[in-house]
Amino acid sequence: MVEEVVTVDMPVSEKIVIRKNRIMSAKLSDDAKRLSIVTGIHGDELDGQYICYELNRRIKEHVELLNGIVDIYPAVNPLGIESCTRGMPMFDLDMNRVFPGMENGATAEYLASKIVNDIIGSDMCVDLHSSNIFIKEVPQVRVFDQFKDKLMPYAELMNADFIWEYRINTVLEATLANSLNHLGVPTLVIEMGVGNKVERRYGDQIIEGIFNLMIELGMWKADKTTVRKPMISSEGSITVIHARVTGLFMAAFDDGILKKVEMGEHIGDIVEPLTGRLLHRVEAPCSGTVFTFREYPVVYEGAILCRIFGGGVHE
Repeated sequence: MVEEVVTVDMPVSEKIVIRKNRIMSAKLSDDAKRLSIVTGIHGDELDGQYICYELNRRIKEHVELLNGIVDIYPAVNPLGIESCTRGMPMFDLDMNRVFPGMENGATAEYLASKIVNDIIGSDMCVDLHSSNIFIKEVPQVRVFDQFKDKLMPYAELMNADFIWEYRINTVLEATLANSLNHLGVPTLVIEMGVGNKVERRYGDQIIEGIFNLMIELGMWKADKTTVRKPMISSEGSITVIHARVTGLFMAAFDDGILKKVEMGEHIGDIVEPLTGRLLHRVEAPCSGTVFTFREYPVVYEGAILCRIFGGGVHE
């Protein structure tokens, strides 16, 4: 059943309308759980759109297997989705920096407060994201270290290749996931793929993880499937390679995601198209597995080229 979470009037008789689709079993048991699936906070992150479609389709196809409530929020930033922009058009802000919001605040804060209030009461929430247009991410679960004891057992069910346990800094405090975790709703953050694209294989991978989570919660009457055993990392075991100069990054291999590299291995070159000069030969400063790799070839000094799991921190 499609429900309106919040509606805000805009100029010229337009409205911002945020909707969810609630799917529930015909008869709820006393211990029935509620799972919320949220995506579309950033308008250029589209993998979640595919995941929402497939979840809706597959659950409704076998709704007799459902024991509980699944709330699917496909576009909590509908203006961003419709205009293919990362933030909220007209407001020039990142919506994932205004949670938990304020009911008497500005438009974005009001919307954020209504979204949070609607999700509160869920037994679990999955917050789906893609990367931006610049870098590609392997399907991963990001877990705040403050909540790792509660979240890690669920993160390991999600069929991700990588679990990144990381510290909350001042920017991340205003995210949806951090706000919900503080308000008592265990929330996992999923990152995958690249901006403005749908990586269907990544979506299918995480969909299996969501059903596996539902089985664990007693919400889906099926046997658990075999999921990937993820690499698990903390901040101290991640190496980040940044561009040392501005230029065009030419990777040394077609797909760097999940590639195992050795210390000193050739990662790529930063070149100058104007003169044909090689500006910098990029080599791996450690051995490990690449889980983030540059997708957009134009780079500026300091831009992320890749992240490697293993070998400690090298900036």
